[in-house]
Amino acid sequence: MNDKKQNTTNQPAQALTVLYDGACPLCRHEIAVYSNLQPLQLDAPVCFADVSSAAVPLPSGTTREQLLARFHVMGRDGQLLSGAQAFLALWAALPGWRWLALAGRLPGAGWVLERMYRLFLRCRPTLQRWAARLD
Repeated sequence: MNDKKQNTTNQPAQALTVLYDGACPLCRHEIAVYSNLQPLQLDAPVCFADVSSAAVPLPSGTTREQLLARFHVMGRDGQLLSGAQAFLALWAALPGWRWLALAGRLPGAGWVLERMYRLFLRCRPTLQRWAARLD
């Protein structure tokens, strides 16, 4: 008997879609790390969409400016996640990062991660300039 859960429909599993700023050197480097990993669920892909490109369609009800201002992930259920919650969803889908997603689900950890992310966003323009010089 095979205990592995399978996709019993003929439809492919809904993808987790990472909406990232491809014009940001920091973001490009981070996404390169994630995109080289095989998702934990082989039948549930992780896709990457560079929302800095005008050719990439946006989720309904969003603007490019909104999506470029913070990290976003479109969950497999169609829910748009932002900031720390988006990172936790992505980390939960990738090997080597799942432990961090589990730690982030501990009481109070999500709140701390979100505050740290907001602090990072304040420093992001300076860090982007430094990273651009290294590119």
